[in-house]
Amino acid sequence: MDSFHINGGRRLEGTIRVNGSKNAALPLMAASLLADDQVRLMDVPDLADIRSMRRLLDELGVEVSSSEPGDEPASLTMKVVDDTASHARYEIVRTMRASICVLGPLLAKRGRARVSMPGGCAIGERPVDLHLRGLEALGASIELESGDVVAEAPGGRLRGATVFLGGAFGSTVLGTANVMSAAVLAEGTSVIESAACEPEVVDLARLLNAMGARISGAGTPRIVIEGVDRLGGAEHTVMPDRIEAGTFMCAAAITNGSLTIENTPVDCMIAVLDRLAALGIEVELLDASDPLRATCRVASGRVLHPIRVTTQPHPGFPTDLQAQLMALLCLADGNSIVTEKVFPERFLHVAELSRMGAQLHRQGATVVVTGVRELRGAPVMASDLRASASLVLAGLAARGTTIVNRVYHLDRGYERLEERLVRLGADIRRVSDSA
Repeated sequence: MDSFHINGGRRLEGTIRVNGSKNAALPLMAASLLADDQVRLMDVPDLADIRSMRRLLDELGVEVSSSEPGDEPASLTMKVVDDTASHARYEIVRTMRASICVLGPLLAKRGRARVSMPGGCAIGERPVDLHLRGLEALGASIELESGDVVAEAPGGRLRGATVFLGGAFGSTVLGTANVMSAAVLAEGTSVIESAACEPEVVDLARLLNAMGARISGAGTPRIVIEGVDRLGGAEHTVMPDRIEAGTFMCAAAITNGSLTIENTPVDCMIAVLDRLAALGIEVELLDASDPLRATCRVASGRVLHPIRVTTQPHPGFPTDLQAQLMALLCLADGNSIVTEKVFPERFLHVAELSRMGAQLHRQGATVVVTGVRELRGAPVMASDLRASASLVLAGLAARGTTIVNRVYHLDRGYERLEERLVRLGADIRRVSDSA
């Protein structure tokens, strides 16, 4: 397994472009299962999870072709060539939880689906019961067999219904994507109450509507879908990755650097910008003519102020940026409080940051972060995708050398991160086991 070797203390400067969103692209790719014609997605990042979804779609009869290497932005073209397959096997699904988002499209288009229970990062329990409850409300019969979800639409077509998707920790993003994708071909009108409001859900609705669906209310807790008989093809540009944008903002701040960040979805990052401003980080909008693809400059003052932050479903502070912000708070001047309300067990990075000299005290779903004057390089272990990013950020700021092991987690969500950071002035290199 590869590792990152980071010599910290270098100030990041320059310009970087945010890639298309992984969390948006995966459900968008799954939506190609619904189309009678070709679907083309532009600005698709080259990530391990994207490659896993391509393999899964290939097994499900979707022919996927890529743009030529070097084309910017990269694109994928998808066309169903065989609609007989309906089994998403464990061997592929186990690598990422987003594989579950093929369940709704398969069920709606082919009348049957068999999808293995998903894998992904070890950040706590993430049940799919809300997905299944929503599909059952649309008339699907669902059973669990040998670790697989087996779903069927009686008579081959789902029926419109009112679906409630509220859960113990809020609404479900992938569950909303699944039910919305299934409802577009259902007979009649469907209403999703307590729907996820995340921008990635809105992006999926944009594509589905371009394909001929009739969806209104995406981005609010109530989504209304009028079922149609068929969906055609479409072209769509994937929204920028708000989590990657936030990670680069934290990278600029933790190194006392100055970055110009292009293709930034500032309209989707209000809570993030609010907390960064409270920390003392300056985010200057250079071009906000399109607030979904803005250009901004991020710089940090000499003193970072302690803050309180609580992760929440959108439009609250995103759980996927909690670990990166915590790395930054390790250098704040005072005590900060981080509370995790989405995945209460998402604190595997706490022990690793502590190895680097961070002063962290966890009590249940809350961590008190006492700022220190400096972090010190150390060997650390990445436990999940966003924890990996937080350790890289800590390593960029630390005195000495940090070795981040198991960066295959990082490759699931950040495209060639080390190469992009080197261009900004970081001293970071990838080292393989064989080396």
